Amino acid sequence: MFLGHFGVALAAKKAAPKTSLAVLVAAGECLDLIWPVLLIAGVEHVRVVKGITAVTPFDFYDYPISHSLLTALIWGGLAAALYFAFTPYARGAWLIAALVPSHWVLDWLVHRPDMPLWPAHSPKFGLGIWNSWPLTLAAEFAIFGVGLFLYLSSTRSKNRLGRYLIWLWAAVLIGSWLSTITSEPPSASAIAWLTLSVWLLVAWAGWADSNRTSSGNNLGDHFSPPPNPSHKY
Repeated sequence: MFLGHFGVALAAKKAAPKTSLAVLVAAGECLDLIWPVLLIAGVEHVRVVKGITAVTPFDFYDYPISHSLLTALIWGGLAAALYFAFTPYARGAWLIAALVPSHWVLDWLVHRPDMPLWPAHSPKFGLGIWNSWPLTLAAEFAIFGVGLFLYLSSTRSKNRLGRYLIWLWAAVLIGSWLSTITSEPPSASAIAWLTLSVWLLVAWAGWADSNRTSSGNNLGDHFSPPPNPSHKY
């Protein structure tokens, strides 16, 4: 999954308004931020097998450190502890601890049975939504759409950048994902380097979020002034 991870991070902003969207996106994408580093280092492996699923040709046959459920829970705990050490905001820390392993759950929905529970000699699981184009598009856009709606309903722009950056970011996310799944697949090594570009999307999310503020319509701290109707989005 791709858009869905960003959608969950966007939705989380409603519950933790003091946490930067960059941090929430990094948590939701944490496993995919670790994965390309391990690929480049030769610790984990992926290969291109055309037709292995209808949507993606990648065979994720060896990624136990980045993408097993057990290590996802560990990465989540470490990320939450690191966040809380620098920003003692408990609600944000708890959400980060949940967002990181949420990546495994969403990947379990779309992947073929290649998602391990623990690193060594684990059974593997996956519902295989990637075997259906309609289900894949529906799942990705539904989760991302709901997340974006919740984010926009709980924040408001402080200036023109705040109004437009988030929409441009969303458009780039969607365009990047669609171009990736509809074009000739790159090599296994190329996908590792391409995936590193997610760090740029994390930074962009933080930039957009820094130009927005809480609308007071969230599940967290109501510390902002009432929204200006003319700056709803």
